[in-house]
Amino acid sequence: MKKILLGLFLVLSFQAIAQQSERQLKVVPDVHFRMFWMSTSYPKDFKNDFALGSSLNLGANLAFADHINFHVGYRFYGNLWSSDLTSPDPLSGLGNRYEVGLFDLLHPEDKFFGKLETLSISYTQEKWGAKVGRMGINTDWVNAQDGRLAPTAIEGLHAWYAPSPKWEFGLWAISKMGVRGTSEWLGVGESIGVFPVGRAINGEPSQYAGNTNSDWIGILEFSHQTEKFGKISVSETLVQNISNTLWASLEKNWPEQPHGKWFSGIQFGFQNGIGDGGNINPIFQYKDPEDTNWVVSAKAGYAVKNWSMSLSYSHLDGKGRWLSPREWGKDAWYTFIPRERNEGFGGMDALVAYVDYQIGDTGLKPYLHFGLHWLPDYTDPQANKYGFPSYRQVNLGLKYVPQSYKAIDFHLIIMNKEAMGNRDLSPKLRYNKVEMIHVNGMLNWRPFK
Repeated sequence: MKKILLGLFLVLSFQAIAQQSERQLKVVPDVHFRMFWMSTSYPKDFKNDFALGSSLNLGANLAFADHINFHVGYRFYGNLWSSDLTSPDPLSGLGNRYEVGLFDLLHPEDKFFGKLETLSISYTQEKWGAKVGRMGINTDWVNAQDGRLAPTAIEGLHAWYAPSPKWEFGLWAISKMGVRGTSEWLGVGESIGVFPVGRAINGEPSQYAGNTNSDWIGILEFSHQTEKFGKISVSETLVQNISNTLWASLEKNWPEQPHGKWFSGIQFGFQNGIGDGGNINPIFQYKDPEDTNWVVSAKAGYAVKNWSMSLSYSHLDGKGRWLSPREWGKDAWYTFIPRERNEGFGGMDALVAYVDYQIGDTGLKPYLHFGLHWLPDYTDPQANKYGFPSYRQVNLGLKYVPQSYKAIDFHLIIMNKEAMGNRDLSPKLRYNKVEMIHVNGMLNWRPFK
């Protein structure tokens, strides 16, 4: 992989230089400061935690001869103030789940550390382009999931081709992951198991962390904007020796009515295990190679003036578990709500409502997310990897971008999760999962945006 990337880099560089008669260099600083407050509180029994963290990315974009761009950035992290995130909850015996992820999960005792987050070179023409190195990513099942002090990033190759404004093709070849909440760049297999591993299908703690063999991820993307049906998007995510995920969506904005407009979308997904699921020994497998799962997700919404409202529903079914490493990104289905993922299940039904409102020209945008999530019985480890009860989630949020200085933005989330039903849950089924108030306050400053 490294030889291929180096070869492509040299070819593109020489080609660009040969084609340019006038050489021009433009340097744009890339500075991103982020402050993040996070706290998790329980009405009784459990340990409450909080953390105030900050990160600072210092880098630059160097554009050469209109076609070549070199991007470099190093990010510094700091734990400015926090509770003791390394001590377990006395009642459940479990460790902190949320706040510890702001910092280095691999070395949780470190208060300050750094990471070479971006190092890439790209070459673009009018209809195609390619980039190699360390970069951001936003695909269906591998994405930035920017809910901590820095997003997840990848090391590899990205190439795209757009023969017209209505057609686009994309290719990703990934050899390493820069998982959010870590200070290191990890191989694909190494990156699986950084986050909590849950239960194996026999009910014992999973043992795939450090034992998963996978060398690369390949992603193919295709999108086409049709006149009649809307936008068609298809992606294929192949994780060597682990899984293959096919994802397709059809989204449409309907003709505008006198007072507003309707929008809709439908998604279909299919996932199957491949190779030996990460390890030939079933005890260390991340995924059962015999797994076959499918999912359908749909949404319908209406936007009028400063209001936008939608209702979405997802159904997951099949054999075995739908698995997509939490280290790699958020869920692609429409019923995803920030601060929780519905992954590691053999089945699921979810119903989610979204409402947001733009308050005039103030830059303020409050919103509400409300979701009902019906999961397999938590006593069935094969169908419920993390022993999660069915739950109801409410997110109240506020986004703010000052109209006079858009280099700053602020985002506040207040989240509550409660178990559905009247079953008596043990401390391990409650802590980190339900009966909580979880608060996030994020401030970003990008002076050269």
